[in-house]
Amino acid sequence: MDIEKVRALAEILSTFELSSITITEGETKISLKKETNIFSVPMQSVPQIQQNNKNISNINSDDSASVVDTLYNFSDVNEIKSPLVGTFYSAPSPEAKPFVEVGAKVKKGDTLCIVEAMKLMNEITADKDCEIVDICVKNGEIVEYGQTLFKVI
Repeated sequence: MDIEKVRALAEILSTFELSSITITEGETKISLKKETNIFSVPMQSVPQIQQNNKNISNINSDDSASVVDTLYNFSDVNEIKSPLVGTFYSAPSPEAKPFVEVGAKVKKGDTLCIVEAMKLMNEITADKDCEIVDICVKNGEIVEYGQTLFKVI
């Protein structure tokens, strides 16, 4: 076993923020897996939740159930997932406007983003008319196969 190959694989794992990597050469198989820390959740999400609670607290108690049902009706939410591993781009170029933003209504076939894989730019399009309710990744982030990119209704 070549320790330099193991170090190189560990560096690739870290650099590209992968969760695991497995390489087989002949009868030799090297498998590396990075454990994720469940306590590494960014704390900046807490103020956003408090801000949303302030907006909801001004609603009469009779109206609050219907507003919360409207805002958080999870039965209507669908996910658009990445069909490949690559780099997520929200716009066609760094200085251009993003293809979509939260709240945008898109038509079937509209481009939502680009996922670059091996220097090939793959446009991800809407498979139906929908509204973007969440963009789950940031511009320039590495995405994995099957990772949720957008939540839509």
